[in-house]
Amino acid sequence: MAAGALNEQAALGSVAGGRSDARLRVLTMTTLFPSDADPRHGIFVETRLRKLRECAPVDLQVIAPVPWFPFDWRIAGRYAAYAATPHLEQRHGAWIRHPRFLSIPRVGMAMQPAALASASLRAAGELLDAGWRCDVIDAHYLYPDAVAAAVLARRLGRPLVVTARGSDVNLIAQMPAPRRRILAALAQAGRIITVSEALKRSLVGIGVAAADIEVLRNGVDMTLFQPTGRDAVRSRLGVQAAPLIASIGNLVALKGHDLVLRAAQRITGAHVVLVGRGPERGRLGALVEELGMQQRVHFLDDLPQSELASIYSAADVLALGSTREGWPNVLLEAMACGTPVVAMDVGGVREIVTSGAVGEVVVTRGAREFAEALERVLAQRPERAAVRSHAARFSWDPIARRYYEILAQVAQSGGGTK
Repeated sequence: MAAGALNEQAALGSVAGGRSDARLRVLTMTTLFPSDADPRHGIFVETRLRKLRECAPVDLQVIAPVPWFPFDWRIAGRYAAYAATPHLEQRHGAWIRHPRFLSIPRVGMAMQPAALASASLRAAGELLDAGWRCDVIDAHYLYPDAVAAAVLARRLGRPLVVTARGSDVNLIAQMPAPRRRILAALAQAGRIITVSEALKRSLVGIGVAAADIEVLRNGVDMTLFQPTGRDAVRSRLGVQAAPLIASIGNLVALKGHDLVLRAAQRITGAHVVLVGRGPERGRLGALVEELGMQQRVHFLDDLPQSELASIYSAADVLALGSTREGWPNVLLEAMACGTPVVAMDVGGVREIVTSGAVGEVVVTRGAREFAEALERVLAQRPERAAVRSHAARFSWDPIARRYYEILAQVAQSGGGTK
């Protein structure tokens, strides 16, 4: 778990003296990374890096810039978490630097890459001053992150690996101005990774050569996510024998929690446990009242991954109503706990739900269609051990090993600009 904010002298001391062994020195740069102040933000990136360090000889440093904000008052919502984020902390044995950059909501999109690059260069300068020089730069998310990382790679004279993750391809890369900058950054990369075949196809669609892209999906931690605490959670929620549908994710419009609620309202006696936080909380609460579901919907705040397994285990089905996704790990996490899924046909969903024995993929977006799929899965009651066995096919080990091979190959190339 996170060790908390630690002093900068200790961190610099840990890298002083330059290279002391044969480990691959990786500098990861991304705004998608958790902190003590916001422990679930970008946790999928942290998990991939943690698995990388567990299976391969890697010396990792992370630069995870956050927008500058002056106050950590709770009323400021997510911005308060930015202000409370430590400038330096250690998580799972890796040092994380959180330099600040200027980000102006809604109007500052064009300036974000330059602001992000400037902040990252300052943080990289601290490492250079301490005698640590990376072998390869590893960027996650295309805009502004990869665009800024390309600047960092040029300034440091290091090769670049870029990972695309979802809305950076499906939304931002569809805008002409960001797309031009994204394509320039990808042309500099020694390798491009996508977390699903669907994202690879989308990148090819905007002009990236298929040969430059490798699909490297996210995995699932079968030890962390396993059947546990089912009866205790159902008792606490007062569900008893009623069908329980889980909808888990940030309370934002694109996650489609409203679709799940409207579908569940059509299923006699069904309860919904909705886990997450975000700006849609008030609107979703009003929808619950409109649907007359006050006694059937249970809102829970963000939970650490160590506690999510009991929610997945308690549910009879995990519902994903998203309008966009890259690689929705909640599906694999639920399956690892033995829980079948119903999901909209977005992103890499079909690459996960490959068998009717573990759930259904819904093509038409509508409450009736989604409810019918939920009812079929609830009636079928897939064998939970078989559902968990399906998830086990997505082990992290081969993914982390291939990730290391890609980073090492690009580092050995000594460049990346095509």
